Amino acid sequence: ICVVEQPKDVVSLEKTGACKWVYHVLGGHIAPLEGIEPGDLTIDKLVERVREGNVKEVIMATNPNMAGDGTALYISSLLRTTGVKITRLARGLPAGSTIEYASGKILTDAIIGRQQLE
Repeated sequence: ICVVEQPKDVVSLEKTGACKWVYHVLGGHIAPLEGIEPGDLTIDKLVERVREGNVKEVIMATNPNMAGDGTALYISSLLRTTGVKITRLARGLPAGSTIEYASGKILTDAIIGRQQLE
């Protein structure tokens, strides 16, 4: 399962042709100062999907900025006990940017070079 913040991120990743994943759209990122808490996103549904399904890997494809990183780390902490491999897209993506505006080549490199979250 590839976890993204917004539906437009699915479109950007699929355009690369580098992956044929099942996606989970969170509907945003955790941002307490903006009043966006984990319960405002679809995180509970993701955890349920992982626990109920035959999931081998969860790929965190949240945006490479503080909110995206924080959201990815929060989710990985919830999934750690499931035994599922948890990875993050490689950092070919510029920090502080969004997946929507990354080029296909950068996204492909990030997909291929994804790393396990610990």
